[in-house]
Amino acid sequence: MTTLTLRIDDQMATDLQRIADMQHRTKSDVAREMLRKDIALEKYRQLRQKALPLAEAAGYLTDEDVFEDIS
Repeated sequence: MTTLTLRIDDQMATDLQRIADMQHRTKSDVAREMLRKDIALEKYRQLRQKALPLAEAAGYLTDEDVFEDIS
């Protein structure tokens, strides 16, 4: 496992500690999970951006177009 050191402002540190306390977890666990979720969301956004032209070329212009085909 790699160690990451970063600087956060006082308010963020307070919020992180509060969340960790509420969840009975360490600040590292909470921060790691938040990073994991944010990385997953960014990967999804990038994949969606790549797939969008292909979907539009196939006639899928809205979410409703997709739902119609799979329903």
